[in-house]
Amino acid sequence: MYNLKTPVLKLKLLLNISLLFSILTVFYFIFLNVNTQDNVMNDSISFLPFKKLRDYNVWLIFTKVTERSPLKYKFHNLLENILNTSTIPVKFHIIVDNSSKNIAINEISDVVSHSNKPIYYKLYDVEVCARAISDIVEVMTPHFSSKPGTYYSDALFYISLGLYRIAPQSQNRALLLDCDLYLKKDIHLVFEEFDRFKPTALFGLAPELTPVYRHVLQAYKVKHNSTFGEYYHLKNISNIVPHPKGFQGYNSGVVLINLSAIRQSKEYSVIIKNETVQSLTSKYKFRGHLGDQDFYTLIGFEYPHLIQTLNCGFNRQLCVWWRDHGYRDVFDYYFKCRHPTIILHGNCNTKIPR
Repeated sequence: MYNLKTPVLKLKLLLNISLLFSILTVFYFIFLNVNTQDNVMNDSISFLPFKKLRDYNVWLIFTKVTERSPLKYKFHNLLENILNTSTIPVKFHIIVDNSSKNIAINEISDVVSHSNKPIYYKLYDVEVCARAISDIVEVMTPHFSSKPGTYYSDALFYISLGLYRIAPQSQNRALLLDCDLYLKKDIHLVFEEFDRFKPTALFGLAPELTPVYRHVLQAYKVKHNSTFGEYYHLKNISNIVPHPKGFQGYNSGVVLINLSAIRQSKEYSVIIKNETVQSLTSKYKFRGHLGDQDFYTLIGFEYPHLIQTLNCGFNRQLCVWWRDHGYRDVFDYYFKCRHPTIILHGNCNTKIPR
């Protein structure tokens, strides 16, 4: 006798599978929360998240890259390093040009296949990003670029100052990293520093560990009894505020950015105007060549409340160029770091010890 239960059960099973698939599809698009801004070149994800990703946004710049560029390998190693040490769901936001886009995608795919770990990323067109901060670039370039070049090349050195315009409005905070870094500990420790920001802080940066700003401020220090440019001292060496114990300046290899606070800050919108920058550079006889970090250092002189100073362990720079170029007698005072190392920074193409 023909059994009607079998086809009915099969039909019910198929309907249940179809319903489950539909629900998962809906949740997929809800949780991805994909932005369709015109500066996004590509939006890809290598896994299906079952809970909404928190605000752990890491920004990287990956432009002018060829198959043999050192930056290609640094980028690959940093992604792999972060994936292997992180306990949080990091979102990667990568600024690329047309020639570097496919290389970035290939490197990301390679990292995922080798690590067998998920990765979420978006690619942003550098030309669109540059247009979004063109006024900032125009103001900064004459003062903080050694050899101003093409429009988009200059913009790369000031991305952090205008990232609040580039990042989706839904992002409240971001971590901008150089690619020549190696994390010895979980990147979650870096994001936790946002919780320690003073109420007025817009950015978080660690000290510059070389005498570069002692050098830049030579003309100013001849006429002023200032601790600006001096290495950090354990004892109070002056009553001059705001940095009575010395101020080495900042390094922008690791920048914590409070995007929501910057968007609301009327003070910041004034500080990045030509009149303010011109006044500051003139006052301190400041002629820099390191892009955004020169500007952060100037802010540290006049507006220290806007920057949260991280300890040197969050950006342990390894470059010793200045030791061999006129500052051997004082270099070690700048270079020392007594804090546990969270991030190693192989600037000046310095090899990073593993």
